[in-house]
Amino acid sequence: MSNIRVRFAPSPTGGLHLGGVRTALYNYLFAKQHQGKFILRIEDTDQTRYVEGAEEYIMQCLEWCGLIPDESPKHGGNYGPYRQSERKAMYRQYAEKLVQEGKAYYAFDTPEELEQMRAQRKSQENPSPQYDARTRMYMRNSLTLPAAEVEKLLAVGTPHVIRIKVPENETVIVEDMIRGTVHFDTNLLDDKVLLKADGMPTYHLAVVVDDCLMEISHVFRGEEWLPSAPVHVLLWQYLGWGDKMPAWVHLPLILKPDGNGKLSKRDGERLGFPVFALDWTDPKTNAHTEGFKERGFIPEAFVNMLAMLGWNSGTEQEIFTMDELIKAFSVSKIHKGGAKFDYEKACWYNEQHLKAKTTDALLPMVKPFIEAASNLQVEDAYLHKVIELIKERCRLLTDFWKEGYFFFQDPEPDLGAIREKWTHELSQFFENWMKEWDTMEWNAHEIATSFEEALKAHGLKKGNAMLPFRIMLVGGKFGPGVFEIAALIGKEKSLARVQLVLAKLSN
Repeated sequence: MSNIRVRFAPSPTGGLHLGGVRTALYNYLFAKQHQGKFILRIEDTDQTRYVEGAEEYIMQCLEWCGLIPDESPKHGGNYGPYRQSERKAMYRQYAEKLVQEGKAYYAFDTPEELEQMRAQRKSQENPSPQYDARTRMYMRNSLTLPAAEVEKLLAVGTPHVIRIKVPENETVIVEDMIRGTVHFDTNLLDDKVLLKADGMPTYHLAVVVDDCLMEISHVFRGEEWLPSAPVHVLLWQYLGWGDKMPAWVHLPLILKPDGNGKLSKRDGERLGFPVFALDWTDPKTNAHTEGFKERGFIPEAFVNMLAMLGWNSGTEQEIFTMDELIKAFSVSKIHKGGAKFDYEKACWYNEQHLKAKTTDALLPMVKPFIEAASNLQVEDAYLHKVIELIKERCRLLTDFWKEGYFFFQDPEPDLGAIREKWTHELSQFFENWMKEWDTMEWNAHEIATSFEEALKAHGLKKGNAMLPFRIMLVGGKFGPGVFEIAALIGKEKSLARVQLVLAKLSN
């Protein structure tokens, strides 16, 4: 394949759903595998749905994932502008050309007239009447009105749209790289609006014009766009660009984990996991939605997980770097059916990628989470030691705080768990053992040796004292090796925490 050009073309209407990121990822992998170009185009023709800040958010999501466009509103390129709103002037000429050639028409129908048509033509056989070959000749458009009246309506600026004239009794064939040959009966298609009354194109016209002018070779998009594909194929043909039409790739849906249907933001809220790549706060409602990044996922794992939602390499391998994904990716291995999202599996991917990283690599990733949770400035050398001790216990970056908060602040000890087996002998043991700390070299080995010798001197078993000591230092029944914990937090803090618990137990 030569001169591969693919595009990710989101609308700036809010947070970026993981399905959208997966579409961007598959575009990116395909482009990079074939030394092609990955283009970001912002499809902002629907100004009523435009959300301030959404375009910048989309770019931040792509950057976090490592999906850097070759061409975009930010990066520029030879095929710009890369925002459809900035291309507005060019679309009308193509719509007008179609009208002149009898492949589209002006429609002057008011919203009330459209509603009246739907009400009058509604039947048991046709519960949702469309503006199509069966109804257009009963409506107020340039197919039914005298030419002079059409000219007059246009001259005085009467609000109108331009609709495609879908042919009757034909079959449109869409060749899809995943689904094969798909046939569409034109009698079931409606005459889509191509140009709106405000002069802005609809998705249908803009996407075809832009894909042609930007020389897009392959269109990767969600399968929800498959019903629109025959209209797009007709437009490519009507505009005389049939030989330039891109290859179609309609991707399977990402499904809810507990049933059928497309995964939505509400599903994430209901089941307790993110569905957006990054945190998103809606500027209109101030509603906040958590992202995978803020939940503690690292980009490599997020990308790996997304790639496997609807695709596999045909091998047993599940963990991939970006370079490995680029080499292994194949459209032929994309599934036709939807992929159920599994949050536990997503966490597993993150865990595997965390384990593969060195402590040096983890430190700058972990540090912001620790400092945000503790409200402290943390020294790198100290945090490095903490990460070494707890990294095997962490699945998410947020787990480094949950598993190691006691390294940065005094815990609230679970006294109930200590009292279960607390004895006067244990109290004496800790009181006497602490007196030896003044002369002890404070490292894990020396602390462990001293602990065991003190136990022998008091005739106690190791198991009797280990759990209370852990709870004194950590607050609960968890954490890495207790002597390593004591060594790292230091003698002074260890002493204070043990003394605090002994005082509370004596009361």
